Amino acid sequence: MDSELLLQLYERYWKEIYLYIFSLCHSHSLAEDILQETYLKAILSLPNNHANMRAWLYLVARNLCFNCMKKEKNVLFTNEIQDVIDREQLQEDLIQILLKKEEKRFLYEALSKLSVPKKEILLLQYFCTLSQKEIAAILHITPENVRVLSYRAKKELKSYLEAKGYDIS
Repeated sequence: MDSELLLQLYERYWKEIYLYIFSLCHSHSLAEDILQETYLKAILSLPNNHANMRAWLYLVARNLCFNCMKKEKNVLFTNEIQDVIDREQLQEDLIQILLKKEEKRFLYEALSKLSVPKKEILLLQYFCTLSQKEIAAILHITPENVRVLSYRAKKELKSYLEAKGYDIS
């Protein structure tokens, strides 16, 4: 396309095409970008003898605007989906945290109902990860006694938690 003809087209139609694009996208910066791209396409592909150059410029501007808005809509939609996923993940994380706190509260409550030696054995066995032999040495009892007290303590814990409606499976 002749640069003189392009300059004439630009001077004659840029304001009205800009306003048309702006009316579609409602963004000054986007309208300016699309306007520039419209004239770039005119440089690259509009023949000098086109029947209605003004109509062609409007058509190109319209198509570019809709393509751009479709891309932005997809990006916004993708971002919205990601926000929903993030919120759902956060909700799931919060639910898991609350459930774990509730489990710990139930367990702490159940442990507090045990006699001191039984509670101590379970704490040393599961929270301090000591062997029965090490626990026996600390509590000055036999390893067999540790095993029996541990078994009884777990049985009492299970009964207490089941009585409170907590699923032990």
